[in-house]
Amino acid sequence: MLNHPNTILKLTFNPATIPKFSHLQSESIKTDMKKFALLALPLLLLASCSGEDASPANTIDPVDGNKLLMLKVDYTTNTFEGGKEFTFEQATTDFTVTHEYQEPGDFGWVKLYYDELDTEIFYGEIHWMGLGQLHFPDAFDPAGSFEHVLTDDYQTPLNGFENVFNPSGQEFDYHQPWSHVQGLVKVRQYLQANPTATAKIFLYTPSVGIGNPADWDWIILLKN
Repeated sequence: MLNHPNTILKLTFNPATIPKFSHLQSESIKTDMKKFALLALPLLLLASCSGEDASPANTIDPVDGNKLLMLKVDYTTNTFEGGKEFTFEQATTDFTVTHEYQEPGDFGWVKLYYDELDTEIFYGEIHWMGLGQLHFPDAFDPAGSFEHVLTDDYQTPLNGFENVFNPSGQEFDYHQPWSHVQGLVKVRQYLQANPTATAKIFLYTPSVGIGNPADWDWIILLKN
């Protein structure tokens, strides 16, 4: 307690009293910081990877424009053999498939059309006791070029299947070929883009009479 009101308290500051780190202590601190950085780096990388894994594993991109997906599945084994995606400049709301059919006395054919655009989308020969040639499409992209989703869920067209060419009137189980393509990312894109559409399907038989079913293929059509 101060005895006189005019007494001034003076504080002195001596820099010499501040603790100083020795050279060895400074080097030790630098070493510890380096160790911390090395330990922290893997944790940061793990956190980054975890953040990526937290995002959806199968992001379904939208299908833009007016497109048609054609898939080919082997009749006897139900093996997915390939597909083809078509792009059309003109947009349509509906997708109706019509056909022209020349019954094979010896040589016949079937042609399918995208009716709203009056555009041919399939042309294949049908031979009696022979093997017809597929003219359009002239080639399919290989099955290996199509990615699969990583999930185990099973999806079907909301409004089922529509056989667009069935001259024999035979009934088929369309789920057998469908089960081998429903897990394709492309198929999921089309189902998402047009959830109320039917999947168009037909059996292409290039050899009839004493034909070989191993030559036959299911053709599946999806419109976005």
